[in-house]
Amino acid sequence: MNSLRNLFITGVALFLGLSIPEYFREYTAKALHGPTHTKARWFNDFLNTIFFSSPSVALIIAAFLDNTLDYKDSGKDRGMPWWAKFRSFKGDTRNEEFYTLPFNLNRFFPPS
Repeated sequence: MNSLRNLFITGVALFLGLSIPEYFREYTAKALHGPTHTKARWFNDFLNTIFFSSPSVALIIAAFLDNTLDYKDSGKDRGMPWWAKFRSFKGDTRNEEFYTLPFNLNRFFPPS
């Protein structure tokens, strides 16, 4: 949380996570239906349900901002060096045993 980028993402996600569901609640209270209007009622219900939930909105906003804002130079802020040691399973034979396909199907599906 020492990075201005991470503080910005957290702040915007929290603010919009509280604001957008409140807007949906106010709109629904006055208009007796949600803000989305399409001919597919199931789609309206789907969007209204997602945007009524504060944690869902905050998660969507935070994930979007984290993956779009200046991601090239922010590998350390995003925890990429920590995940690097888990990207390769070649060094440990236990991993190869554990992640092989059953019934010796690995000979038909080579690892990528």
